[in-house]
Amino acid sequence: MNPSTAQPAGIERSVVGLLCLLAGLHVFIFSAAFPFFNVVDEQAHFDLVVRYSQGDVPRSIAPPCAEALPFLAVFDNVEYLWPPESQPDGRIPSPTWKLPARLAGEVLRSKENFYLTKMNNVENANSPLYYSLAGAWWRLGKGLGLDGGQLLYWLRFLNVPLLMALVGLSWLTARHVFPANRFIRLAVPAFIALLPQASFYAVNNDVLAPLAGGAAFWLLLQWWEAEMPAPRLAAATGLALALAFLTKISSLPLLMVAGVFLALRFCSLARQKKSRAALPSFLVLAACAALPMAAWICWCKTNFGDYTGTAQKTVLLGWTHKPFSEWFHHPLFTPGGCWTFLSGNLATLWQGEVLWHGRTLALPGMNGFYVLSTLILLALALLALLRPPGLVLPAPCAALWLAFGFLAATFGFYALLSLQFDFHNCFYPSRARPFFTSGRLMLGLLIPFLLLLASGLDRALQPVGLAAKYLLLAAWLLFMLTMEVVTDWAVFQSDYNWFHL
Repeated sequence: MNPSTAQPAGIERSVVGLLCLLAGLHVFIFSAAFPFFNVVDEQAHFDLVVRYSQGDVPRSIAPPCAEALPFLAVFDNVEYLWPPESQPDGRIPSPTWKLPARLAGEVLRSKENFYLTKMNNVENANSPLYYSLAGAWWRLGKGLGLDGGQLLYWLRFLNVPLLMALVGLSWLTARHVFPANRFIRLAVPAFIALLPQASFYAVNNDVLAPLAGGAAFWLLLQWWEAEMPAPRLAAATGLALALAFLTKISSLPLLMVAGVFLALRFCSLARQKKSRAALPSFLVLAACAALPMAAWICWCKTNFGDYTGTAQKTVLLGWTHKPFSEWFHHPLFTPGGCWTFLSGNLATLWQGEVLWHGRTLALPGMNGFYVLSTLILLALALLALLRPPGLVLPAPCAALWLAFGFLAATFGFYALLSLQFDFHNCFYPSRARPFFTSGRLMLGLLIPFLLLLASGLDRALQPVGLAAKYLLLAAWLLFMLTMEVVTDWAVFQSDYNWFHL
């Protein structure tokens, strides 16, 4: 290798290594700052992790298990939903572990009874991969002698290696798609390292989705570019698609687009008279993808009564299916409703949807900044793809079209869900706001999404020099981190977080 080539490559790897460490530190600090349990079903996800740690795969919707119950009672916190002025004496009650033993016992008995009688875990039919991994991590923490709050936060700190791995995977993917564009290769992992997504600071299966979806995306690209797909690549791609499904049911749009993508590749090979030789690899891929998914679908049908395991959940939430004729009266078909749906999903894809003192954790104007900048950069990326043939390299072209396919299918999927249900008196979604606007459910396409964003940013900054590009990227990242610190500063002051255990 030419020394002049090896030196920049070595520097780039060092920068990516630093970004991995930065991502780990970022997630660790903010995970430690947020108290348990947040309002995005963290209690339910925690209970499910504990069940899996015991080898207990739920067969029905049920109250919390015995091992999880004391943690839910001790670390229960009203700060997410209620401001201090709503509480007795105008202040947040002291943590249970700081109360006198007699008073603490009374409080704990009351809270345990509340969780046993009022909480049925509607997440029990969730796909099993994250909970199996987190359950093993929980057992490891117990084996290391951790207990109480330290063990609880240990479970959250699983997000640290997951996000570090995600940064590394995003760089490998960007390097594969843009081998000649170092700016994009570094922008994608840099955005992930400092993304202010609150789901990364909690116990939930959303945190594994971008890693599973990103791995499937990367292998699909290799499949597209392979002159003749090998059985080993077929098995890896099929398993990656299965793992995405076994991480979160919201990966269904990605799987549908992947199916179309693979069909197009097969047609391309057929035109080259190679379809017969490639057929065994396609069959291996189909088997490796379908068998694990079929096993879980059968489990859900047998134990929860439907193929996705969601029917009981929708009944408990009070949702009902609307007649098809009523779908077209939905506000999604109005300009205002369409904008609410689009902007709500993009804003929460960046920042999450955690509340603090009953209000969304987002500074005024920040949602608008993220939404408008995203739309502008996605438009620029699309314009680059629509240029005359020959001006775009085949690999970036295929990757970005696949990324756009993932994005469009995911928005379409949640639009369809918004249309088909009457949400009645449910808090979210509701009749007043009948939209799925949870960007965290789209995290499986995070790497493809950021590839599009970085491509658009690179195009927007074409008039400036390379040094100016990096300075502007650094300014964006610093602004993003500063706004997150300012937004979440009140959370750091909580007596319930890891810093005050």
